[in-house]
Amino acid sequence: MSELIFLKLGGSLITDKTRPYTPRFDILADLARQIRAAKQARPGLALVLGHGSGSFGHVAAKQYKTREGISPFSTKLGGEKEGGYWFGFSEVWFQASALNRFVMEALRQAGVPALALAPVSGVTACDGKVSHWDLTPLKSAISAGLVPVVYGDVVFDEARGGTILSTEDLFEHLARELRPGRILLAGLEGGVWADFPQRAIRVEKITPASFVEVRAGVGQSHGADVTGGMESKVRQMLDLVSEIPGLTAQIFSGEGSGNLQKALAGENLGTVICAQ
Repeated sequence: MSELIFLKLGGSLITDKTRPYTPRFDILADLARQIRAAKQARPGLALVLGHGSGSFGHVAAKQYKTREGISPFSTKLGGEKEGGYWFGFSEVWFQASALNRFVMEALRQAGVPALALAPVSGVTACDGKVSHWDLTPLKSAISAGLVPVVYGDVVFDEARGGTILSTEDLFEHLARELRPGRILLAGLEGGVWADFPQRAIRVEKITPASFVEVRAGVGQSHGADVTGGMESKVRQMLDLVSEIPGLTAQIFSGEGSGNLQKALAGENLGTVICAQ
């Protein structure tokens, strides 16, 4: 293994976030082919792939307010009061796993040997942070040359009863354990903008020192998003690059022709996030 890369396919990229439960099948197929080509060009490349929930999980999560938490003693099956109910928890799981199936089918059709690892079955959280995750299956998949796939999902939470962890939340924990060289976040946006939503000034590099200058223009997410949008993503990446020596993160558009393959090959696209 020459390099370990974490790659996220954003929910805004692989679904139409303005239309509930709408995958972008053509985009999924193209992204999967680019992943296959990148792996063929660099046989030593190891990937951990993640994807957002887009117009699937975020719609149900917003309705039931699942990320805020669920009382462990609640037995009600519906409604939106008191932060949502266990029925909503199961609905978010269902929708997130439904989108994951479309992602896995695209990878399979492209010839990418991928294996989905559902967070709800292996991750326990405490107040919205990963507290326990047996990484043996994920590490074994990497060692076998497979591409492990994780995604934003519901998890049981020792403080909140149940909650949602985004792909970035999962990557945050995995990065500290596995120490990747790069984290690539492919979405709709061409990078981080200093003047969102006008999108006239793209920020080429963000460091912990420079973030204060661009923070006001970073903006929110396009469509439904219960996990914080762009600013939250940038903050999480800044924390990681500050903590893990040599780590860089990249936020770029996965829609451009060949962009994903270029980024996997090492080309700097969009906005680079680094320690200095």
